[in-house]
Amino acid sequence: MPTLNAETRVVVLGASGYIGQHLVPYLTQQGYKVTAAARRRDWLVAQKWPGVRCCFADVYHNASLRDAFAGADVLIYLVHAMSDDEDLFEKERQAAQNTLLALKDSSIKHVIYLGSMQPEKPFSPHLQARKLTGDLFRLGPIPVTELRAGIVIGPGAAAFEVMRDMIYNLPVLTPPRWVRKHSSPIGLNDLLYYLNGLIEHPCVAHRIFDAAGPEYMSYRQLMERFIALSGKRRWLVPIPLPTQLLTLAFLGLLTSVPTPLVRALIQGLKQDLPSDSDALRQLLPQPLTSIDEAINLALAQEEESVLNTPEWGNDPDAHRRWRKGYGFYAKQVGFRLETSASLNGLWWVIQQLGGEEGFFFAPGLWRFHQRIDRLLGNKIPPGRPAKATLSVGDNVDGWKVISKVSEKSLTLLFGMKAPGLGRLTFTLKDHGERRSLDISAWWHPAGARGLCYWYAMMPAHLFLFRGMAKRIASLARQKDRRGH
Repeated sequence: MPTLNAETRVVVLGASGYIGQHLVPYLTQQGYKVTAAARRRDWLVAQKWPGVRCCFADVYHNASLRDAFAGADVLIYLVHAMSDDEDLFEKERQAAQNTLLALKDSSIKHVIYLGSMQPEKPFSPHLQARKLTGDLFRLGPIPVTELRAGIVIGPGAAAFEVMRDMIYNLPVLTPPRWVRKHSSPIGLNDLLYYLNGLIEHPCVAHRIFDAAGPEYMSYRQLMERFIALSGKRRWLVPIPLPTQLLTLAFLGLLTSVPTPLVRALIQGLKQDLPSDSDALRQLLPQPLTSIDEAINLALAQEEESVLNTPEWGNDPDAHRRWRKGYGFYAKQVGFRLETSASLNGLWWVIQQLGGEEGFFFAPGLWRFHQRIDRLLGNKIPPGRPAKATLSVGDNVDGWKVISKVSEKSLTLLFGMKAPGLGRLTFTLKDHGERRSLDISAWWHPAGARGLCYWYAMMPAHLFLFRGMAKRIASLARQKDRRGH
């Protein structure tokens, strides 16, 4: 079978998702010309992947897909809707059909679709939707390779992070019955190798491969393996039939993995997911990463995956303070308002943070927090630099500026003593006649103590951010009226 060379142009559709974030740099390292396509184009650009073309693409808008596919040879489709069950199938159908329409006039010769392992009779809506997408793609004239995977072991993978948060945050685990179901977990690097290999082995007819790991095991067995490697003492105490709602509500409190991902995970794990990867291993032989090695590798890569991002500015103090066991995904709370204030006015006011207006609202609460921090031994001096604007590296009342994008965002590292690592972000967007201001806190909790701290502070955050946003907007409007 002929192979494509490194001059092949590959479009990764869904590049801002979990697999896409890792696949784009992986393919770039192999020498491919890569187009990273997603709705979050600004986020893609901020990754600064060398030689990668970043473009906006929305599977529900054909024109954006045609632009993304221009001049490409291979499409890797990583998109999956995370909507409610009522419209999940319709969204998947629309996405696949729009993609097929855009492919008609493109130069793409091969579609690689990353789907999900399928049980004999799937009743999970998300598994059924994944199968539907593959079936629709195979109605088109372009050869499609569907690669079906189950649990992925890697930093940021939903199944891995839910398991990790359960084990790190709870001394006693009461897993529901779905943890007894079996699948073949695969290491992230092995999955990336297979996706890359399929580019090198284009097909002339539709085909389906299972991407299985080295062991067929239950989720409970995977948890037990993780516990042994983590060195933590944990007890697994099974509980009788909890409802899905209870499971979702509990995991929503316990983990920072987004709820739609947790819901899809639970649905997918309620059935055994048998696999037959012989055909794929024959086409693309490789020594598979063991389960233990994949877990250790994922834990070792977590800090790099979290902190080497535009949101954290790759700040050295954040790296210094990061500890193994901090939650991979951040808890988040914020407040957003729209205002008639100008973008310039809002941006000017935000940069006065820590000056005469302090933190713009409830100064007594901020001072009380700072006093508690000093009592805990934190020696960060109060105040802010004596200048009109802030720069990356400036300290503001115990916070450190770690990222600044003019008239778009200002991000500060939480400098006070607390069980976890956090940041505060001010984000501005221009919507024509109106502007939006979003103030959000992001928190990577350190185990159960970090979660308790977060939930204890959440009411104060909601109160403070609402007041801060309104005060900033008011000051910006006053500045606009003064005309300077």
